[in-house]
Amino acid sequence: QVQLVESGGGLVQAGGSLRLSCAASGSLFSYNPMAWYRQVPGKQREFVARIRSDRLTNYADSVEGRFTISRDNAKKMVYLQMNGLKPEDTALYYCNGIWGTTEYWGQGTQVTVSS
Repeated sequence: QVQLVESGGGLVQAGGSLRLSCAASGSLFSYNPMAWYRQVPGKQREFVARIRSDRLTNYADSVEGRFTISRDNAKKMVYLQMNGLKPEDTALYYCNGIWGTTEYWGQGTQVTVSS
């Protein structure tokens, strides 16, 4: 059974930084693509960033150049470093992972950016 647990959310002023963490259980972590998504109430969940097993990354246009996704396979951790935060980054951030053909989600961590 795979579990994903996010942490690191909080309240920050515009222009500030936060680092989100996602702790994963389950075997063969290093082989699996991991991602971050976010969701605002009343809107669809949207893609933020992804890191593949070969560490190739891709980002949503809205966060490119400000956010950095990384992973530590030995610790089974995924991180999202968020710099230059904007009020429009306010959302519930979810960790996502794919094991085989099954997609897993964490419970989310709230990020609130004040103007």
